[in-house]
Amino acid sequence: MPLSMANVGSRLKIIDICGRKKAMERLLAMGISTGIEITLLKNDGGPLLIKAGESRIALGFGLANKIIVEEIK
Repeated sequence: MPLSMANVGSRLKIIDICGRKKAMERLLAMGISTGIEITLLKNDGGPLLIKAGESRIALGFGLANKIIVEEIK
């Protein structure tokens, strides 16, 4: 599922990033890549807030739609 559809508080694993080279480079520069675990902190219609390691990263809805995740149980 796209990151933008995940529930707040969910622990997620990034399984794919669908996007053009520029979007992928931007996400990689922020430390977001396939295989990492993240936690969704905020998803209320504005920018999404995620926790990746010790960093907190804000992502716009369009960019969040390009990140495919699966929930870790």
